[in-house]
Amino acid sequence: QVQLVESGGGLVQPGGSLRLSCAASTSTFAFYVMGWYRQAPGKLREVVASVNPGSGVNVADHVKGRFTISRDNSKSTVYLQMNNLGPDDTAVYYCNALDIRDRSNYWGQGTQVTVSS
Repeated sequence: QVQLVESGGGLVQPGGSLRLSCAASTSTFAFYVMGWYRQAPGKLREVVASVNPGSGVNVADHVKGRFTISRDNSKSTVYLQMNNLGPDDTAVYYCNALDIRDRSNYWGQGTQVTVSS
């Protein structure tokens, strides 16, 4: 069982930035595709970005150019740098880990991001 602990959420003004972190409790972090998802009130959870074990990334069109995902395998941590935030980015952001060996899938508890003036 892998525990994922997100941090870095909070209240930010429009145009501001935040960096989310997700630390994974596993010594085999390099075998996981790591992703960030978000869920706004009344909406379905949607993918934001993912980074595979080789550090190849996919970023959703609606945040491309503003959000950057990265990973540090030495720290078993994935990051989401979010710039130029707008009210539509307000959501609970969830970290996800997918084990490429057996497809085991894990979720963090979520961290709230609120963009408001």
